[in-house]
Amino acid sequence: MPWAHIGRTVDARLGTHTVEVFLDAKLIKTHVRIERGRQTDYADYPSEKIAFFMATPAWCRRQAAELGDSVAEVVAVIMQVNALYRLRQAQGVVHLADKYGAERLDAACRRAIGVGDPTYRTVKGILVAGTEQDGDDRPETPPAAPAHLHGPQRLFNTAAGEVAGEAS
Repeated sequence: MPWAHIGRTVDARLGTHTVEVFLDAKLIKTHVRIERGRQTDYADYPSEKIAFFMATPAWCRRQAAELGDSVAEVVAVIMQVNALYRLRQAQGVVHLADKYGAERLDAACRRAIGVGDPTYRTVKGILVAGTEQDGDDRPETPPAAPAHLHGPQRLFNTAAGEVAGEAS
């Protein structure tokens, strides 16, 4: 029934091919009767809820591309496998721009990608904590492992198998 009537007591009449809903003896909605399952008329939803249903995977990808390269990459990763199941998460990432702005969202997505966890939860956590700019001054390469993990040549800093302390 239309969202404006939610919470009100209505009467329903079941016909052979239709279901009719009445409010104060006035017909407010007619549905075609189906044998099984649900039937939804999106015209009964408020406009902001219809907007949610219109936010398809293609819409999310377009919006993310407009918000920044990192946002587009996070949305692409989220929707890479099982896109319809993860659509809500992708929509959430896109809608974070409403609260935090496109620039901060792009920086947070870049950071989430950098730490290897490009998910809605991580991006939102970065934005809430305000740490989207942290770590941008770090070098791109990870720190080198200690020399003893690279074998005897590197440990003793020798060339072609020479042992430290021997004369050439």
